[in-house]
Amino acid sequence: MPFLELQNLQKTYPDGTRAVRGIDLRVDKGEFIVLLGPSGCGKTTTLRMIAGLEDPTGGRITFDNQNVTHLPPSQRDVGFVFQFYALYPHMTVRKNIAFPLENIGTSPADTEAAIDRVAHALSIETLLNQYPRELSGGDQQRVSLARAMVRTPDIYLMDEPLGTLDAEHRLELRAFIRRQQLSLSITAIYVTHDQEEALSLADRIVVMDGGKIRQIGSPSEIYNHPADLFVANFVGSPGMNLLTGQIVQRENGLSFTRPDTDIHIPIHANIAPAQIIFGMRPEFIRPTNRGIPGKVILSEYLGSHGYVHVDTPIGELIMRSTDRFAIGETIHLHLNETHIRLFDPDTETALA
Repeated sequence: MPFLELQNLQKTYPDGTRAVRGIDLRVDKGEFIVLLGPSGCGKTTTLRMIAGLEDPTGGRITFDNQNVTHLPPSQRDVGFVFQFYALYPHMTVRKNIAFPLENIGTSPADTEAAIDRVAHALSIETLLNQYPRELSGGDQQRVSLARAMVRTPDIYLMDEPLGTLDAEHRLELRAFIRRQQLSLSITAIYVTHDQEEALSLADRIVVMDGGKIRQIGSPSEIYNHPADLFVANFVGSPGMNLLTGQIVQRENGLSFTRPDTDIHIPIHANIAPAQIIFGMRPEFIRPTNRGIPGKVILSEYLGSHGYVHVDTPIGELIMRSTDRFAIGETIHLHLNETHIRLFDPDTETALA
């Protein structure tokens, strides 16, 4: 039995905006679920309905088989971390962290012990007597995390908690959140638009767009086997190379090609000849002595690796590479045939 279940969950605002359009999700106890999607896709609205901060206009929410759909936040055992800190400015850091414990009647001794534990874990012991206005943005978010994690709720709900931080603090706190969640076996729902964050944190990713779920799966499933063109393009930086062409039957089997070119890429799939969208991740393309010819039109150097944009007879391809190439240089590309993904151009769903 799932610990958290959303059944046909919907949210329509008074102006007619349908923010969430009937989503279904089952979350097991101790799972780390990431809601991933672009701004306006409905992920934060979904999180707020789970927390009780938004009232659904349809559907049902259950915690441990208890219907909580219309219960207020105070009657749901959740820890909520907001993107923009939401600290009480008139309280010290110590008082901010203590607040949720005091609200549930925790003894002063147990409250102090819990504060010391979480302050040590987040390296904020020296900040306990300061006020939020005296802290940096990174430290304010540490305090916000400490306030949510000072107790052990049934579920952690986190809305882009690292979105305002610089890269160093973001990586550090990302690791802390995952370690804490694993050590306590707490169920967590985490909202982000950052696909790298989603891939690194999640047990399962829920990709959302337009108020609907596009795909649910492990990070590996989402990345390597996208259910449709939206997921293929949104997940990955850069997204999947996508080319429109056709599957044709040749003497030695099926191949992908495009009009006005004699280049054919073998296709090892049980599929009828038809118009198709061909997909491949940049890391499955490599330079070779013989292969698809092309001219380098852009080279992005990122330190340990780079991305090379190549204009070829079948269209522009982006290759991940540790080699450096000059703009205008002619190179040849090998495409790993075992990592080809095919999509229906009409439905935009994956075929193989």
